[in-house]
Amino acid sequence: MQIWLDGQLCDKAEARVSVFDHGLLYGDGVFEGLRVYDGCVFRLKQHLDRLYDSARVVMIEIPYTRDQITQAICDTVRANGLRNCYVRLVVTRGTGDLGLNPANCPRPTVFIIAAPISLYPPEVYTRGLEIVTVPSQRFHVASWNPRVKSLNYLNNIMAKIEGQTAGALEALMLDHNGYVVECTADNVFIVRGGVLFTPPAYLGALRGITQAAVIDLATGFGWTVRHEPFTRYEVFTADEMFLTGTAAEVV
Repeated sequence: MQIWLDGQLCDKAEARVSVFDHGLLYGDGVFEGLRVYDGCVFRLKQHLDRLYDSARVVMIEIPYTRDQITQAICDTVRANGLRNCYVRLVVTRGTGDLGLNPANCPRPTVFIIAAPISLYPPEVYTRGLEIVTVPSQRFHVASWNPRVKSLNYLNNIMAKIEGQTAGALEALMLDHNGYVVECTADNVFIVRGGVLFTPPAYLGALRGITQAAVIDLATGFGWTVRHEPFTRYEVFTADEMFLTGTAAEVV
């Protein structure tokens, strides 16, 4: 496997990040997950827009242009001989010291991984997915806005562990007011009376790229889509429910 790391391709065994990298020490960084279908990167512009927006919010200056990152993604996919895969694009604060001060990290670290991925078993896509609601709440947007796709995923990971402990592959996360926000790695949709509902971003839901694709398709077919808060009551009484995400696709 070939990994793109700080401007060059290298073998997986040689792709190393320093133990002093603040992405490792503090979860200080941002990332994107992208899909490649038949050799084409799905909604690349939207993913790069979100990456650069996330980096801007956390005040990381990505040391490559969008064209350079685009070329690096394509080079990585081709170097691994893949036409259908998942791409993980990561930007960390970079190598610094044991202190928290980001000013001590002179240059961000950037790496790209391209590999096959399967988030759920194939039968889930035909039979459906059982989920549970978990105690871990989504971060309050006043303390940290989850729309920033950061490397600090402990909030999601704890919810994932709680779901797995209950025997479920995925878990529904609520905010402090009891509104549905998202699952641990997916956006949430419910269908009720021929209308699609999905939680608004201001509750703390990530503005998903696959979510936006589904909305574009739905409105193109004449469906009404509403970004409105809803509770578990609406989930329990919905006609249908499905999740969307780059890795999960639509389940």
